[in-house]
Amino acid sequence: MANASIFIQDACYQHRYIRSRDTSLIVERPERLIAAKIGLAAAVTRIQEVVGKSAGDPNDMVAALDKLTLGSRSSDITAPINVVHSSATLDILSHPAVKFTHGFPDPNTAKDSNEYLRNLKKWSEDSIEKISKGDSEIPQGLAQGDLYLCPESLNAIQGALGTVCECIDTVVDPNHSSSKRAFVVIRPPGHHCGEDTPSGFCFVNNVIVGAAHAHLKHGIHRVVIFDIDLHHGNGTQSLAWAINEETQRQKLEVEARIEAGNSPPATIPGLQIYYSSIHDILSYPCEDGTPSMVQAASVSISGAHGQWIENVHLKDHAKEGDFWGMYEEHYKKIIHKAEEFVQSTATKNNEDVLVFISCGFDASEHEYASMSRHGRKVPSNFYAQFTRDARVFAEKHAKGRIVSVLEGGYSDRALISGTFAHFCALGLSEEHTWNETWWNKDNLDALQNATKTKKPRGHVSGPLSAPKTDPEPEPWLKQAVSIFQHLEPIPFKTPRKGKAILVEPSSRTLRQRKVGSSSPASAKSKSEATGKGMPRGKINSSLSKGQGKKTEPVVITESTRSDGQAEDSDSSTESFSTLSSMSDSDAGLPISAPSKKLPRVILKLGPPPNS
Repeated sequence: MANASIFIQDACYQHRYIRSRDTSLIVERPERLIAAKIGLAAAVTRIQEVVGKSAGDPNDMVAALDKLTLGSRSSDITAPINVVHSSATLDILSHPAVKFTHGFPDPNTAKDSNEYLRNLKKWSEDSIEKISKGDSEIPQGLAQGDLYLCPESLNAIQGALGTVCECIDTVVDPNHSSSKRAFVVIRPPGHHCGEDTPSGFCFVNNVIVGAAHAHLKHGIHRVVIFDIDLHHGNGTQSLAWAINEETQRQKLEVEARIEAGNSPPATIPGLQIYYSSIHDILSYPCEDGTPSMVQAASVSISGAHGQWIENVHLKDHAKEGDFWGMYEEHYKKIIHKAEEFVQSTATKNNEDVLVFISCGFDASEHEYASMSRHGRKVPSNFYAQFTRDARVFAEKHAKGRIVSVLEGGYSDRALISGTFAHFCALGLSEEHTWNETWWNKDNLDALQNATKTKKPRGHVSGPLSAPKTDPEPEPWLKQAVSIFQHLEPIPFKTPRKGKAILVEPSSRTLRQRKVGSSSPASAKSKSEATGKGMPRGKINSSLSKGQGKKTEPVVITESTRSDGQAEDSDSSTESFSTLSSMSDSDAGLPISAPSKKLPRVILKLGPPPNS
């Protein structure tokens, strides 16, 4: 049996931004998958090195990887690592787990339970037509600044969900010879999406759909979710709350029947979810200080009303040693509370538990400063240590079964270093451990340079000189490059830019505050005010995802490096400009604007924390 598995779904490359040729501010981009694969290739190399396979000759590894075929056929790449290039997909309108999550019928209303899923499909299919007419493919009332679709987005979304479900079938099935631990490399992310409230780059909730699939198909009745993204998973929490509320309602009905002397109905236990999150309370979706968002991201409840929610806030640290002191005293609380959950909800066989990690890397020390503006700078080694601690928990309470699903992480280096550290801890056997120097600056520099697409050199005028030769790469690096080439068998190419479609900057943005504003606006959005996105029962609106408030948009100028990675601009307040005062020529748009205002997806930016 392999120590761990990697599930890759290349259909996820198809989700892309098509409103404009200008994608300089698009951070949730297809290339995120390439960065994750680079980190995974390095992790596989180091794991092989530790378990005794020489990194000096990568030929055996390459030969094994050559046996991989596209589709859902998996192959050990000289154990202990198993790689699956998945072609799994599902129909969002009919799959039971998707309907359980995003289309659960409400007996109290006549609402079509599939309304949101039908709409999502139509938005994707009609996106080009909408944009060509000067409209947005994202309906008014939804966050224009952080959501985008194209016709192929549906393939990416359904492929991502199908791959999560395929992974769960592999991990949970006792007859399967693969690993009980797996990492699913997919996009778009999911943890900001509630029942019918897409936001924060997310259109469906990948982890909750996975939990529902495990429950409906495999009899998993208790799910533990550790969310380590920089941002609070408000969508996951609202769905977990709703599912727990329904399970509690069923439980109380059974108890009432028994108390009345009636036989209880023959039903299977409902799904119970423990949701926990380590996040920055100053970042999206709480950055504007919206009371309901901040309250939801601060909930701590252990068992009352059937709810199990634990939120822990990241704190400032001056030195890395300070961070690890906070980790032991503060951040590991989400694991301790998970212990309390499984003990308090114990069943007779106690084998119905599955662990998920909502694995975002945007709290990393290597994330764009414009994304992680409050300087949390979580050390890369956190992604290894937390994974190891989650593994210990899973071994004790979930038969070792743990499924990690990619959420955020936007700079190449944050994704490479994070996946590198995370998968080393997921894939190494118990008797082995990692070396944190593996992902130090020098090694990350070498890794990124070695996997960078080399452009042919043209002729240079001037005196002839001897051609420059790169130094021979270290054996581990050579092997990592070989593995990456097989994780990415057909190199991804950004689609050729077609005719520009005129768009204007959005009046809504994802992560920003007003420049110079001392307090956020107090108005709530329509979706928050109506409690939209709260499935199954009356749920406190503070636990639902609301849209961000309308504020004066600000942007920070970003440049593109020679390797295609966006660089953060100067973080000073002088680098900000309000879009409302920006001319079309300043924004890189033709001077003649369309009659209809069509928003661009932009990264929500704001002043540095100390300004």
